[in-house]
Amino acid sequence: MDINTPTFNLKAVVQETGIKPDTLRAWERRYGLPEPNRSSGGHRLYSQRDIDTLLWLMNRQNEGMTISRAVDLWRSLEEEGRNPLRVPEYTLGGHNTPTVQGEEIKIMRKRWIDACLAFDERTAERTMSQAFAVYPVETVCMDILQMGLQNLGEGWYEGKVSVQQEHFASALAMRRLDSMLGASPLPTRPGRILMACPPGEEHVFGQALLQLLLRRRGWETIYLGSNVPFERLETSVEIMRPHLVILAAQRLATAAALKEMAEILHQKRITVAFGGRIFTQMPSLRQRIPGHFLGETIKIALDRVEDLVPMPPPTPEPAPLDPIYRSALSDFQVNQLQINARVSQLMRTEPVTTSQISSANFNLAQNIISALQLGDTELLNTDIEWTRGLHVNHKINSMILPHYLKTYAKASEEYLGKAGQPLMEWFDSIIHHVSNGSSDEHGRKGTTNGNGSMNIH
Repeated sequence: MDINTPTFNLKAVVQETGIKPDTLRAWERRYGLPEPNRSSGGHRLYSQRDIDTLLWLMNRQNEGMTISRAVDLWRSLEEEGRNPLRVPEYTLGGHNTPTVQGEEIKIMRKRWIDACLAFDERTAERTMSQAFAVYPVETVCMDILQMGLQNLGEGWYEGKVSVQQEHFASALAMRRLDSMLGASPLPTRPGRILMACPPGEEHVFGQALLQLLLRRRGWETIYLGSNVPFERLETSVEIMRPHLVILAAQRLATAAALKEMAEILHQKRITVAFGGRIFTQMPSLRQRIPGHFLGETIKIALDRVEDLVPMPPPTPEPAPLDPIYRSALSDFQVNQLQINARVSQLMRTEPVTTSQISSANFNLAQNIISALQLGDTELLNTDIEWTRGLHVNHKINSMILPHYLKTYAKASEEYLGKAGQPLMEWFDSIIHHVSNGSSDEHGRKGTTNGNGSMNIH
């Protein structure tokens, strides 16, 4: 059969390509591709060439092009007298991702970082525009924006970048993602994905980037944003009935909230996937969430979603919370306010302000509750190490942290009963560690972009 013979109806094309009928009609109306014939009854009839054209356009989208850019490329190849389906670098089985020269992308990333450090919006935006003209969207977003923000976060942790510089860069990066998301094509694949961050989680760049790249692969995504209350998520799920819910957490406290969200969704038989920096730092946390871990990178997460929609494997069942931790959690929550007040009283003669002590008390108590909810006090160690490294990098008195922890342990001992034993054992261990360990080493190895429980400075 000749590939130009109009043979296939709309239903057959949808089954072959996965593109929704509305999207097919929109592409035909806006771009003149494909160009189906009509039956005597006025119904669309597509040829094999039409189907190959659609698959070709989808491949260009998967490689980072917008649909309009893909159509322009198709037209330009035709104007050159070339059959787009026969051009080797654009064949259906090929890939059109330019080879990224490591040094070139590093130079662009450094130029963007330097512009952000200088609060030079014009140069930063010009650099991004130049990068998008040369490289696919995925490459620019991950190798310049994402890695650039990571480098700036490391600079802040090391005391070389100000909070204002980091926030300036984050705002530019988020604005760029928002503009690309608004220009992304309509969904072409079946399955709806709902995305959200749990209560207290404000770090959203990774989740926003994942949404953009999923949209560019044709998925229908709905993003609820940061700091989503439990009630709002439940209501949204009831209305939208998503095939998959993706949750993200970057800190210990928000990982505990994510766990609670995942449990609620699991009870409703909604498939949950999750990710975020905290699950990379603490792999053991992954086994405590009733959901599917998306992987340690955006690239892995994109492929993982392909396996979860629309036929997900069974959800892993986490082990129940040990009764010892359940009792310790209850004991600490009942006495938390008195413990914090006692710590503030004991620290009033130290060279720190009342607001600094209050902030440290709040963060440490929040992390203690989260670790007990997750059933492992050792989860607190990473945050303490991060704080210790921060103090070294910012030249803060190295004795403040161990002294504060000793004071908090003393206040806890006064108020906690026998049920608080797991927490008191952790205090004994961590105080010994921070009092005798090498602060300089941890200052060099500290995790960036964290939220220290004892960030007194």
